[in-house]
Formats: sequence, C-alpha cells, structure tokens
Amino acid sequence: MSGRDERRGGGQRAPIELKVEYKRLNSFFADYTKNISRGGTFIRTDRPLDIGTDFVFKLGIPTLEEPLVLQGKVQWIITPEQATQEQEAGMGIGFVFLTEAERQRVEGSVERLMLDNLGPVLYGKLMGSRER
Repeated sequence: MSGRDERRGGGQRAPIELKVEYKRLNSFFADYTKNISRGGTFIRTDRPLDIGTDFVFKLGIPTLEEPLVLQGKVQWIITPEQATQEQEAGMGIGFVFLTEAERQRVEGSVERLMLDNLGPVLYGKLMGSRER
C-alpha cells in the first residue's frame, strides 16, 4: 500500500474498464467457446492486478451496434515469478452477473449472434463439444 488516500471523491472507485475489440467474428466465437461461456476468462499480463479487483469488460463485436458489457472480478493470479511454460503470468477473471436475467440477456445475445452467423448445425457442433 502506498499510503495515498484512496477515498478521494467520496465514494467507491469505479471498476477498471477493459475494452476488447474483435475485428473478426471467428476470433470472438473462439474466445467465447474456450473461455467466456464458462463464466470467466484469463488475461495474460506480467502485471496482474490484486485479487478482488473489479472489471468492466466492453467487448466490441462485429455486427453488434453496441459492445457487449460484462462485469468481472480478479479471482486468481499467476505472477511472473510463479509462471511456468505450461502456465503464463496473468490473472483469472470471473464474470459477475447481478441477476439471472442479466446472465440470460448476455447469453441470449451471444447465442443469437452465433446462430445468425454460423447456422444451427455448426453452432450445435461448436457449443455441444464443450458440454460434459
């Protein structure tokens, strides 16, 4: 701790905003099926933030007029000293949905996007492969 007074402004600090721009839908779909749909993601960085740090993700996705907005919190970190060849330095982010309706809205938006662009057969194969 630096000893600075973090209470300036008389309230809680706003969460950090992270903007991720996807230039191609395929990149977003790959990230979504690998990470985001499981409730979180991993951000590679040599300077991970403290566990508990709040995030606001703004995901810019082609064909969506407005970015997809997700809230998240740092759940775990790997410092450069702890990193190995198998696990890079960075931080694990868990997504936070304030209500079940919010979770369903985000998942519904992504599902519509994927169905419209991939078609039901390819969508089913892609999403079905991650279920256990």
